[in-house]
Amino acid sequence: MKNKLKDEKSPYLRQHADNPVDWYPWGDAAFEKARLEDKPIFLSIGYSTCHWCHVMAHESFEDTDVARLMNDAFVSVKVDREERPDIDSAYMTAAQLMTGAGGWPLTIIMTPDKKPFFAATYLPKESRQGRVGMIDLIPRVKELWTTQREGAIKTAEDLTRQLKNIGTQAPGGALDEALVG
Repeated sequence: MKNKLKDEKSPYLRQHADNPVDWYPWGDAAFEKARLEDKPIFLSIGYSTCHWCHVMAHESFEDTDVARLMNDAFVSVKVDREERPDIDSAYMTAAQLMTGAGGWPLTIIMTPDKKPFFAATYLPKESRQGRVGMIDLIPRVKELWTTQREGAIKTAEDLTRQLKNIGTQAPGGALDEALVG
């Protein structure tokens, strides 16, 4: 079964069309679904020649156990950084503010109104070497969203203010609403 990436023009996005993760391309449909289902967005930004993007895809996004967890906890959105450098730039700045580092694949977890509250780069399937794995992270985020959402929203609001204060350019359709209003 193919996900929503099967008709995208980006070869990178089409590479993920057969993943068991129910990927959406960046667009209103994904954010509306997140609002209606009351779920955070799992945003994954990468590009076709990114080694760690392919490693994470193989370890996690092609894995049915990880996909089941992701599909239950999130609305998942995949972005090709070469196709949408505006989105990549805005969320890379957010990741650098949150973690002090950046890179690809860029993993952002955000509210349905595009405000980020978690950032990372490559995440292994299972936790190892001090790096949280997808199998551990996803249930934690789901629990956070269910029981401590106010804290996640406060983090997202604070970060959004910081982004506005440093003059991060709001890309068309990406952080416009989050950074402007």
